[in-house]
Amino acid sequence: MTLRVEGRITGFSVEELRGACDVHTFADEVQLSLELADVSFADAAGIVLLKELRSRGVGLMRTNPFMAEQLKDGASSDESRVT
Repeated sequence: MTLRVEGRITGFSVEELRGACDVHTFADEVQLSLELADVSFADAAGIVLLKELRSRGVGLMRTNPFMAEQLKDGASSDESRVT
């Protein structure tokens, strides 16, 4: 099953996406993937969620260059800045 995600993954939408994925990942016979081509931005909580989902076996497909960079291991929006 593939869910197409569009727009921004921030605030309330992070929990909404988490809930939608939780519903679909309980069934062992269903392989869940997220299509991220039309995601324009994800805040820190959104990136954490996507990395968590990926570690649980959810496929992340068609990520745009911005999202691909954010999803690299060790990369996060504000946590990697040195002040």
